[in-house]
Amino acid sequence: MQEILTVNPKGQVTIPNAVRKVYLRGNRYVELRTTPKGILLIPVEIKEKTPYTKEEWKKIEKLASQKGKIYKSSKSAKKHIDFL
Repeated sequence: MQEILTVNPKGQVTIPNAVRKVYLRGNRYVELRTTPKGILLIPVEIKEKTPYTKEEWKKIEKLASQKGKIYKSSKSAKKHIDFL
């Protein structure tokens, strides 16, 4: 398939529907590569990564669900924070 596409002033092109249906089924992202012959668009899937392991998430959720310490005055709270 060969088509001539228009690049708008923002640098955007519309990928024809027939191409999207065949090559981009459900993918919202493409990788752009430059080659000696031109530009190549490759469909990619981006998966969210977490910086924490499952065990770390469990600890974080446990800490977040616990009731915090209540201080009698702002002075005692500040003293605790300074201690940390």
